[in-house]
Amino acid sequence: VSQGAYSIGVVKDAVFAVISTKNPILTDIQAAGITKDTFRKIFITGEVTTWGQVIGKLEVTDAIHVYTRSDSAGAADVWAQYLGGKGQADLKGIGVNADPGLLDAVVKDPLGIGYNNLGYAFDQSTGKLPPGAYVVPIDTNQNGKADPDEILTTLNAASNAVATGKYPSPPARVLNLVTKGKPSGLVLNFIHWILTDGQVFISEAGFVQLPADVLKQSLDKVK
Repeated sequence: VSQGAYSIGVVKDAVFAVISTKNPILTDIQAAGITKDTFRKIFITGEVTTWGQVIGKLEVTDAIHVYTRSDSAGAADVWAQYLGGKGQADLKGIGVNADPGLLDAVVKDPLGIGYNNLGYAFDQSTGKLPPGAYVVPIDTNQNGKADPDEILTTLNAASNAVATGKYPSPPARVLNLVTKGKPSGLVLNFIHWILTDGQVFISEAGFVQLPADVLKQSLDKVK
């Protein structure tokens, strides 16, 4: 609660790094993933500029084309925070408007890398990766390989990883509804519906259900 604003968590979302399936080192990335530190050096510091540097094969000199959001976006903020930045302004890259535009730019560029929210990183109708896109495994344990639970090629696998906390937070995060003061009347009824009966529509809308304890906290806040 800040300056009269009342915040209630209602769903979870997450941001995923995305590359083209035509990337010249796709097979290497599928096998090894990319560490948080390497992502930081691509998106924040600019120390890693070629795809060969990503996998330790300096003979591969293809330049990395970094794409980011040109519009103000929570996805950009949370991706930057995950990589040690303060917010969107710390991300390097070619600015592209909105989630669909960023995904399209990366898919069309074999040397591109960007990031997307869950609802765009995965095709909501098929439950699979969008044509031409690949979600990069984050090598969270830094063992030099993409472990089975780090490889997210379906919406179901990604949603489960976010729901169970196996996918790091950030870039996973709780999304909130914010009201001026504690909600009441129709607004209260709507928020209560989201947190109860409306939960069955969350995956259809491209989000992930809150963990049971967080959901209870949100319900307690609107009692």
